[in-house]
Amino acid sequence: MSTLATPTSADLFEIHRTDSPVPDADREAALAAPRFGTVFTEHMARISYRHGEGWQDRRVEKYGPLQLDPATAVLHYAQEIFEGLKAYAHADGSVWTFRPQANAARFARSAHRLALPEVSEADFLGAITALVQTDRAWVPTGGETSLYLRPFMYASESFLGVRPSLEAEFLVIASPVGPYFAGGVKPVSIWVDQEFHRAGAGGTGAAKCGGNYAASLLPQQQAYDKGFEQVCFLDASTNTELEELGGMNVFVIKADGSAITPPISGSILEGVTRSSIIQLLTDAGHEVSERTLPLSEVRAGLADGSIREVFACGTAAVITPIGRLASDDFDLTVADGGAGAVTMRIRTELTDIQYGRATDRHGWLHRLV
Repeated sequence: MSTLATPTSADLFEIHRTDSPVPDADREAALAAPRFGTVFTEHMARISYRHGEGWQDRRVEKYGPLQLDPATAVLHYAQEIFEGLKAYAHADGSVWTFRPQANAARFARSAHRLALPEVSEADFLGAITALVQTDRAWVPTGGETSLYLRPFMYASESFLGVRPSLEAEFLVIASPVGPYFAGGVKPVSIWVDQEFHRAGAGGTGAAKCGGNYAASLLPQQQAYDKGFEQVCFLDASTNTELEELGGMNVFVIKADGSAITPPISGSILEGVTRSSIIQLLTDAGHEVSERTLPLSEVRAGLADGSIREVFACGTAAVITPIGRLASDDFDLTVADGGAGAVTMRIRTELTDIQYGRATDRHGWLHRLV
């Protein structure tokens, strides 16, 4: 059964509407062809934290620039975290999000790892709900459009000492987005980086923090320069096992229908989409193994045909088929280079649940409006 938003959590937020609303025509023009992360809604949800006082001043306010002192802790020690999820318009006019409780739990784990104050599930869901209810007109409809939600937190104390900040700001902003694959789902080419690593054992790999993504940007740019669209990183300990892409988890599908995905080891982000796919594959009768995935095994499986499909997954693209894997010493096509049947079937099933076209038998949907 799908869940309804807790009424009181959103009601705790005071609504301060913008004094310069976007004209309806301009908003409709922005929604006609939304692009990821380039246009934002008129408001943002916000809660402030001060040590000894806790979280306070829950409000929805006008979207606008943040005023930061040059000594603000986040600018010097990167003490910040974020999340990503979407709001989906259903055919009956209601608006839902997908497994936000899992995002709230991961946000709390990330906060703990970065020595930031944890946000309760009620506040996390309340902020999302209050913002979407305020900016309901910005939720696009049709196709694979959605309202992308970006909760984030940063250390806001003005202090240069190396210690956890005593102040923090939690915000949620929103951006209407179109389908990740504008011309239809297409396989991407992946560069397997054997020089750089995204994260290591005991580091922040399991936390959703900006530093992990910053570490992926140089190898990502180098991959672009080689003609590839994404990078897959190997483990930092042995440099032999696939871990994840810069912002997505990875799966392989074998010829017998079984699936393998690298385990949650502390250096891999525990993706909400990843866990959902594991459940859907299991429901469909596929054996799913969460185990180490040596690059040598993947290369051999692609060469002899025992690995038939490879895909990446995450909030933005849902599931991205991979048609080619290459590095300095190999260049392999995945099967015929097209999108695999299992990949596309699971992608369709997952998006149908998100958009209300299929039964939500696991109770993953959470109503916002």
